[in-house]
Formats: sequence, C-alpha cells, structure tokens
Amino acid sequence: MKYCSNCGQPIEIKIPTGDHLPRHICPACNIIHYQNPRIIAGCIPVWEDQILICRRAIEPRHGYWTIPAGFLENEETVAEGAAREAQEEALADVEIGSLLAVINVLHAHQVHMMFRARLRSLDFGVGPESLEVKLVRQHEIPWEALAFQSVRFSLERLLEDRVTGRELPHMHTLP
Repeated sequence: MKYCSNCGQPIEIKIPTGDHLPRHICPACNIIHYQNPRIIAGCIPVWEDQILICRRAIEPRHGYWTIPAGFLENEETVAEGAAREAQEEALADVEIGSLLAVINVLHAHQVHMMFRARLRSLDFGVGPESLEVKLVRQHEIPWEALAFQSVRFSLERLLEDRVTGRELPHMHTLP
C-alpha cells in the first residue's frame, strides 16, 4: 500500500501509539490501514468412498489438483463460502459437514478453513475456474500434483479420520 484509500495521500509505516506492530498510517487524515489475513473457505466433497477434486484453470498453480476452496466473501459464513466454492468450481451441490482443518498459511497471510462435505448428487461438472473435475478413490489421489500444502494436509486428515472413525478438527501452520 502506497497511498491512503481515504484521502489519496502517501502513507507511512510506523507503530501507532498503543500498538506493538508497524501499520500503514496516513499522516494527513490519521487513518490506520490494517492488513489482516484473508480467510479461504473450502470443503472436501465425498460420495461414498470417493472424493471430488478439481484441476485448476487459474493461477496460482494452474493445472494442479485441488479441492473446492476460495476467498470468503463479506456477509457469508465460512460454511456458506465453502458450499459456494464447490458450486463455482465444480458445479456441485454439497451439504457442508463438520470442520476438518484450520491451516495458518503465514507466507500468504491467509487462514484456510476446510470442511467435510457430502455431495447431494452426482450432478457436477467443470466450473469456470477448473479444467477438469472428477471423483477419485484414495489410491487415485494425485498426491504429487496437488496445488497446495493445505490441500494435502486436509486430504491426509480426512483419510486418517476415516480409518479411526472420528471427525476431529485439525490445526496446522505452514510457514
């Protein structure tokens, strides 16, 4: 950020009185422009023993495999955002289940919140952000072609929970 979105003046980076972190501050209008992590909402849609995955048609990681996920919008819950992303990326109608994982992605200034989900039908397809969408069994997951570490972590936890019969929320931090 170089200019104040309130008045257009150049901003400075300094620690405001009473704070402990450097912030973007406008010396003209004294507005503090906070920069906080963005929330990514996603889900792992399942149908019986199969998992729905999408091959990305956009950057970053164009051509790599992922699960439906994306930026949370204002005025929607995290679960609503996860369901919307499944619809947008895979044209899939899902029932959002329990929280699967919260992953702090420090380098990207993001928090990924992934849910378990159930496909309501086999009526899914390729959305505008996907090149391909398909159901895979555990042995068919393209582990070496997954787009993000948070996707790998979420898939691994889902599969571990299947074995133990539990539905625990999992936490992880990526540097």
